[in-house]
Amino acid sequence: MYTQEIAVVHYDGGGDWYGNPTALPNLIEFCNSQIRTTIKKSPETVKPGSPDIFQYPLLHMTGHGNVYFSEEDVQNLRKYLESGGFLHIDDNYGMAPYITRELEKVFPANKLKELSANHPIFNVAFPFTKGLPKIHEHDGKRPRALGIFIDDRLAVLLTLESDLGDGWEDPEVHNDPEEVRLTALKMGANIVKYAFEN
Repeated sequence: MYTQEIAVVHYDGGGDWYGNPTALPNLIEFCNSQIRTTIKKSPETVKPGSPDIFQYPLLHMTGHGNVYFSEEDVQNLRKYLESGGFLHIDDNYGMAPYITRELEKVFPANKLKELSANHPIFNVAFPFTKGLPKIHEHDGKRPRALGIFIDDRLAVLLTLESDLGDGWEDPEVHNDPEEVRLTALKMGANIVKYAFEN
């Protein structure tokens, strides 16, 4: 019996919102077996302006390119996040300048802030004493976890220079060592557990 669900955000702008197709199903399987969640194995797909987003405690976004939120999207996402929803954005490399621009439309007065390594999201299920782990190398930059807080609650998590989703994919997609995949899955489980419990 599956009592929890995660949805992938189908955003406009031309970016590949559908990237990493095996990532979330693998993360869900890991969470259900390791942290005792009961998440439906196939994530749903939702538009940011749809009322359906309120059915999901966790929305996931990824991609490499452009993101565009309409005014309807902006209003709906703001309401969702202010009412307790959680949005995880995993930059698959190249998404950052577009999503940061669009998040400013959602919360113009509430800027992204870097999370410290002792934030609860880094140890809620598995300990990451140094914060966000590095999964894939692109240009030598350190991994960064940025957040938007609403009344001290982390509501938006943007993971940069890490590529967690690549680590969640089927082993043959990126040929990552099992240790790297396990690290990515453990951090993903932390995100899921934090989103469901806060």
